[in-house]
Formats: sequence, structure tokens, C-alpha cells
Amino acid sequence: MKFVFTDKKVTLPASVHAYAEKKVGKLDRYFKTEGEASVVFSVEKDRNVCEITVRSGSMILRASESTSDMRASIDACVSGMERQIRKNKARLEKRLRTALPKTPRGELVGGAAVAAVLPLGTLAVTGLACWAAARLHPALGLALQMLWCGQALAAKGLAQESRNVYKELARGDLPAARRAVARIVGRDTQNLTAAGVTRAAVETVAENASDGVIAPLLYMLLGGAPLALTYKAINTMDSMLGYKNEKYLYFGRCAAKLDDAANWLPSRLAALLWVAAAALTGNSARGAWRIWRRDRRRHASPNSAQTESACAGALGVQLAGPAYYFGEYYDKPTIGDPLREIEPRDILRANRMMYAESLLALVLGLAVRLMLVL
Repeated sequence: MKFVFTDKKVTLPASVHAYAEKKVGKLDRYFKTEGEASVVFSVEKDRNVCEITVRSGSMILRASESTSDMRASIDACVSGMERQIRKNKARLEKRLRTALPKTPRGELVGGAAVAAVLPLGTLAVTGLACWAAARLHPALGLALQMLWCGQALAAKGLAQESRNVYKELARGDLPAARRAVARIVGRDTQNLTAAGVTRAAVETVAENASDGVIAPLLYMLLGGAPLALTYKAINTMDSMLGYKNEKYLYFGRCAAKLDDAANWLPSRLAALLWVAAAALTGNSARGAWRIWRRDRRRHASPNSAQTESACAGALGVQLAGPAYYFGEYYDKPTIGDPLREIEPRDILRANRMMYAESLLALVLGLAVRLMLVL
């Protein structure tokens, strides 16, 4: 998440800005698009005022709180934003759960309705907005498309967050590295070793290179910003509903299946591009190809291990394996061969491969579009 801080008639120590980054940054887990946060601090009549605006894709959240302590104001703003997110998520879900029978079939029907309404609604609203802007002036339509296309891609934010993990590891500050990696992974991080933190960061870069960069880029080339944001809506919906727990086993099934379908082709293209990127960045393309061919199905999701396996092979390390999520142990299979121990610099190597495959995807996509036009 990118931050812009404004101190109005008050001078605050850097530690307050860092505290705000840590707290507001936790909202990133609700978004699949890189977020932008504007944080304004001021003091009015001995009250510490914090105003926060977070933009991610087409979603905008705003909160303003004042207390006797600036950190408490920050906490109150973040809590308010989380309530907004949960409220928006629960509104349609509650209506459907109330209207439909509380049976597996009823929950499947309700989940299917959500899985249809949210993406189609996103496509309709963004498509209409782009059409209206272009009718007003072609330059306005192009500007809106470029703005939303930029928001749909998450390469820069992902690279920045993972570099923050690397910096803390390089300084030898393991607790800070655990906190940094907790912002970009879903697993429990409080007991991770330095190798575990590094592995988590590398896995996240590899996996999100597909659904955060290559997939939206593919849909962008096919249908502009509206289709790219529709894909992001599907992706975000899966992250909020696609759980296999008691509450969402049936209700979230359609969202999870739709996300699997939307990512099937992009994830495999991303894996092949990662092999090429390995060659361009001085890593092992042969290893990436071999491990991808062998381990690309070693995950509960049909798509998640595609780029992870290519990355593991390119680096010559072993990724994945057992992990804790919300205190519960999951015995996940490993991906890749431990030809050497993983090290913090592998985070930077993974970032370079992600950027290289993104550039390759853009060049190839534009070339295909050009050939179709000509």
C-alpha cells in the first residue's frame, strides 16, 4: 500500500507515521488491488484528529476520528474502515441467507447469486463509466481507462512490501521481518524462522505475480479496464467468501469455482512466462521448467502452484510445506527441491523475475493486439 501523509499545523515524530503504516497496511488483506492511503493529521482544541482515505480499485473507504491520543485516533479510523468492509460484505449475503432456505442447496443458490451479481455489476458500472467518459471526450475516456488499469495491477505494491521484508531480514531484525511479511501473507507469522519468513515472502511474490499482475493484464488487453476490474472483483470475492469452513462451505463455493476458472489460463501463462523470465534474469530456466512440470499440481488450488513451482525451480529452493493458519496446522506438500538453503536475497530475485515476466506479458500482449488490428 502506498501512503501519503499530511501534517496540518502539527509536527509528528516518524514513529506515528510508521504506526499508521502498520495499522492501515493491514487493510491490504481485504484488497487484491494495490491500495493508496491518504492520511491527514491535525490537532483541534486539544483533540488529535486523524483522517484516512483508502482507495483500491473502485473501492473508496473514508474515516475520521479524534481522541486525546493520535495513535488511538488511528486505531479508531482503521476499526471503522474494517466495519465498513464487513458491513458491505454482509449486506447482500444477509439478504440472500434470509430469503433462501438454510440448507446446502439454499446456500449454494445464494452464493451463486452473489457470484453473478458482483462481477456483472462491476462490469456494467465500470463499462458505463468508461463509455460515458469517452463520449464526453476521448482523452477523458483514455485517462479513466489508464487510471483504472494502473489500479488493477499490483506489481509495484507487491515488490515494495516484499522488499520491506528483505530489508528487515538484512538488518537481522526477525520480529520486524515477521510483522512485515504478515502484511502480505495469510499464514501465522509470529513463530517463523528467518528462512520461514523468506519462504513466505517468495511464495507470495510468485503466486501474486499471476493473480496480481498477469491475470489483470491479460483481461485488460482483452477488454480494457472494465474487464480487468471485473476480474479483480472475482478475485476479491473469492478472498472474502471462498473458505472451506462451516459458514462458507456452500455459500462461498461458486465464488471459489469462479475464481478458479478466471485464473486457469492466466496462471499457466504466468508460469510459462516465469520460465522465460528466469532465463532473462540469470536464474535457472531449466530448473523452472522441470519443477513446474513436476510440481504444478501440488496444491489444493488448481492454480496456486503454477508460478510457485516455476519460481522454486528457477531459484533451486524448496517452497510451500506445512504452515499454521489462525492457529491451525496444515500439512501442505512441499514444492521444489532444496538444492540450497533459501536466503533473503531470493526475495529480490523473485521480484526481478516478476518484473521480467510482467514486461514479457505486456510486450507479447501488445504484439498480439497489433496483429489483430492489422
